[in-house]
Amino acid sequence: MSAAVLVTVLVAGGVYLILQRELVRAALGFVLIGHAANIIILAAGGQRDREPAYVGEGMPTDGLSDPLLQAFTLTAIVITFALTVYLFALAGHGGDEDGKNSDAEPSDADEDHGTVVDAPSTSGEPVGTTSTGDQPTGRTDGKEHA
Repeated sequence: MSAAVLVTVLVAGGVYLILQRELVRAALGFVLIGHAANIIILAAGGQRDREPAYVGEGMPTDGLSDPLLQAFTLTAIVITFALTVYLFALAGHGGDEDGKNSDAEPSDADEDHGTVVDAPSTSGEPVGTTSTGDQPTGRTDGKEHA
């Protein structure tokens, strides 16, 4: 019963953190869900009143815990650690280079050289090409190409 409550709390906290906007919080949410998965795997083995899964010479083999579940848990720990390191690396690398809020919209100035890339036409004509694509006509509002 206590493992079920612990798993419920860990999964609830993990889902809450994954749904947050920041990548560090999402990574911590994956850590919590990874811990919950480990507890589920270990609880499925019925660890109560069982001996460690080590058989020495002359020891009885009945009443030993299942070593396969322990191997699964170790594998889950390694996978959770790798995912956590990867997400923290993404969070640490991309912090300063996110750009403006709207990267989908092109800017009028080239940020590398400080020069104007697409100067607006002074004649009031749309910038673009004709329907055949061979002659520039000026500035467009985007409806011509849709």
